[in-house]
Amino acid sequence: MRVAIAGAGAVGRSIARELLENGHEVLLIDQKPSAIKVDSVPRAEWLLADACEISSLDDAALDRCNVVVAATGDDKVNLVVALLAKTEYGVPRVVARVNHPGNEWLYNESWGVDVAVSTPRLLSALVEEAVSVGDLVRLMTFGQSEASLVELTMPSDAPLAGKQVGSIEWPADAALVAILREGRVLVPQPEDPLQPGDELFFVTTEDVEGDLERLFSAG
Repeated sequence: MRVAIAGAGAVGRSIARELLENGHEVLLIDQKPSAIKVDSVPRAEWLLADACEISSLDDAALDRCNVVVAATGDDKVNLVVALLAKTEYGVPRVVARVNHPGNEWLYNESWGVDVAVSTPRLLSALVEEAVSVGDLVRLMTFGQSEASLVELTMPSDAPLAGKQVGSIEWPADAALVAILREGRVLVPQPEDPLQPGDELFFVTTEDVEGDLERLFSAG
């Protein structure tokens, strides 16, 4: 997979290292000469250019990229990069960094954003996840589909404890995609029984989150 990252700051370089470790091709783009630190990520390609300019994105061969990550510290830049990547180059997957929570509402398909990643939201979600049992915690929203990744830690008195995944009538538009149990990630199988303390991850829509939460309520 080929990934272009706009923004070669600490965030962009960290993403690049992770992707390279996983065997992907990575191009880092930044318009500041001081940000071009080739030695910090030597296996990446580097481009000194303004990612908001069509000519720069032509040089980056964005039409050959599977994913574009807009990871600069400027929300305006990230939105422009996302829009150009999607509309001008047809990039299949565009991920954009949200720097200021007040701008999060802009990060949707109208601006070419498939996934918006807000550090403040993720941090608050992780805090909630650490202290919440039996309550849904929204971790991430997927812009194009209006679906979200949510997490629920199953309480000890949940009525679904011991029931097999395949025997449960889940709400429409809700899919159990992973179970975290004792530090292990499990791909749910129909015969797997749910256990108290399981961290359950669902992809769902907002209108059925309440129905999903009620399934696990003992009240």
